[in-house]
Amino acid sequence: MATQTLPERRSVSATIPSAVDVRLLGVRKTYGDVVAVDRVDLEVEAGEFFTLLGPSGSGKTTTLRLIAGFERPDEGRVELSGVDVTSRAPYERDVNTVFQDYALFPHMTVADNVAYGLRVKNVPRAERRQRVHEILRVIRLPDVGDRKPIQLSGGQRQRIALARALVNAPKVLLLDEPLGALDLKLRQEMQTELKRIQREVSEVGITFVYVTHDQEEALTMSDRLAVFNEGRIEQIGTPADVYEHPATEFVAGFVGVSNVLERDGRRFTVRPEKIQMHLDGTGAGEPGRIRDVVYVGMFTRYVVELDSGGELTVVKQNLETSSTDALESRGRPVRLEWRPEHTFDMERPGGQA
Repeated sequence: MATQTLPERRSVSATIPSAVDVRLLGVRKTYGDVVAVDRVDLEVEAGEFFTLLGPSGSGKTTTLRLIAGFERPDEGRVELSGVDVTSRAPYERDVNTVFQDYALFPHMTVADNVAYGLRVKNVPRAERRQRVHEILRVIRLPDVGDRKPIQLSGGQRQRIALARALVNAPKVLLLDEPLGALDLKLRQEMQTELKRIQREVSEVGITFVYVTHDQEEALTMSDRLAVFNEGRIEQIGTPADVYEHPATEFVAGFVGVSNVLERDGRRFTVRPEKIQMHLDGTGAGEPGRIRDVVYVGMFTRYVVELDSGGELTVVKQNLETSSTDALESRGRPVRLEWRPEHTFDMERPGGQA
């Protein structure tokens, strides 16, 4: 997005990489006896693509609504760009929200939908037209301005909803599972597209805060992510840190496949793709037997019961293996081997590894 189509103040935050656009301090929200968010502390830096990841009921969407101002915390403070906005209404906060259901006006053209927020703000017509044209170019739909939303595909409507939020140049863009209604292939395409759009607008200092329960989305798009569980944050880090070095057993199981073993008093995790499986049952490593086989086209997932206790999931690419070969391996003795540097100690209750 060309910087001249947005307020000049946007470029200032981009020159301060350490600036914090979103800060939550001891935020708590309850609904009757249910604790939805339990004293969460969180910082999102300017220009980041930050994801709130967790299962249903983990508190991630409530946290997003607290940032947006749709909910008020029972305790704690919400800050945007260093300003306490805890008691401010949504329209008094420099944020915009994109929802899963698009919420486009069916009787308006695409251009009018995108320009709606600018018109409410009394932006002059010529500037509105220029900014709408520019944002439609950014989302790669420059020629659909005269169409109605019903004439667009689901993926196109989602991009229009995104454009309508971005054209207002918010300091923070909040996205509440915006790809959840799309089919798998389109969702994967939109993940790439959304990250491209974020990179293009990051030069003007727009921060993305994204909510999802989909681990692939979080790992694919995020600069950093926070894993939520029962109203609390279990871990914050880059996708690689969270995946390769899960801080808790919950993170190990939710972000990827849970491979947790205990040997000689040590509790550790090892990812499926890091394990080498010897199908002849000889050689180094722990002996076991294949209990289950799941053929997934490009790869096969094996569940192996170990002779010394526990079980591990192993992933192997199907370079020369057919579905028949894979399924016939059920019950075979094998040995599993992994390198020590590919294991990671788990936190025990009380914080001890």
